Amino acid sequence: MVKTVKTPSGGRTIAYETWGDPDAHPVFLLHGTPGSRLGPRLRTFDLHKLGVRLIAYDRPGYGGSDRHENRAVADAAEDVDAIAADLELKKYSVVGRSGGAPHALACAARNIGSQVASVAALVSLAPPSAAGNGDGLDWDDWHKEMSESNVSTYQLLERHAPDVTELGALLARNAETIRRDPTVFLESLREEMPSVDRVIVEDAGIRQHLLRNYLSAVGEGETVDPRAPMGWVDDLVAFRRPWGFDLKDIDGSVPVMLWHGERDIFAPVAHFHWLTRKIPTAKAMLQPSAAHFAALPALPQVLAWARDSADR
Repeated sequence: MVKTVKTPSGGRTIAYETWGDPDAHPVFLLHGTPGSRLGPRLRTFDLHKLGVRLIAYDRPGYGGSDRHENRAVADAAEDVDAIAADLELKKYSVVGRSGGAPHALACAARNIGSQVASVAALVSLAPPSAAGNGDGLDWDDWHKEMSESNVSTYQLLERHAPDVTELGALLARNAETIRRDPTVFLESLREEMPSVDRVIVEDAGIRQHLLRNYLSAVGEGETVDPRAPMGWVDDLVAFRRPWGFDLKDIDGSVPVMLWHGERDIFAPVAHFHWLTRKIPTAKAMLQPSAAHFAALPALPQVLAWARDSADR
C-alpha cells in the first residue's frame, strides 16, 4: 500500500511503501537511476525470513513524489528521515543500489538524529572533481571504461550546463520509449552489458521487476506529463555537482559496506577504488567476476549484513 508524507521543509510529497514484518529491523532500499519504489526487491516471505522490514520511496521527481528542484545528493538524508519520522522509527539502515548508492552514503554522512544504524552502497558512482575543493575523480577517470550511452549523456549535460534543456529532451524521448514498451529500453541497456549482466537480467523475476520499475519511474497512463522526466534529470545533474556532504564525515560511527562488481560498465570499478580510499573504515567487497546488475542477486546477503551491523 502506497503511503505519502510531507517533508518538514518545503512541504513536498514523498510516496513510499513498506514490506515485511513491521516489527523487524527497518531497512530503506534506495532505487537506481531511473527508478522508483517498485524496483527489484525481495519477496515478502523472504523478508520475513531475513528479519527485515523493507522501505522504499520514489526519489523526488519520480513516480508519486514531488520534484525537489536543484536538489543535491545530500538532500536524500532529510527525505529518508521524514519517512522514518512518519513510521516512528528510532533506528534504521539504508541500502542504495546504483543511482541510490550515493544517496545512501549521504545518510551515513548526515546521520540525522544519530538514527542511521548501518549503510550499504552497491555499485556506486564516486563524486566528480568539482565536489569538495576539487577532491573527486576528474572527468577522464570518472568516465573511463563507462558505457558509451552513459558517457554521451553526461557529455551532453557538461556541454550545456547549467541549462538542462538538451538533457531533458533526450531523457523525455527515453521516457516515451519506456511508456510505449519498457522492454525496448531494457534491451538498449542489454546491448552494452557484459555477458554476466545479461544472464542476470534474463531471469524472469528480475526482468519483471526492472520493467515495472522503469515504467513507474517515468509515469504511465493518459495523464502523464510529456515533458522531461525531472527525477531522472535531477539525478544526473546531482551526480555531477558537489554532493553536499563530506565523505570524511563517514568516520566509522556508522558501519558502511561498499559492494562492487569489477566488470561494471555503468559505475566503473575506479569509482569503487576511489570510495574505498576515502572511506577507509568501510567494509569493501569487490566481486571479480561480477558487473553492475550482480547487485540484485547480492541483495539478500547485503540486507543480512545491514541487519546484523545495526546491532553493533
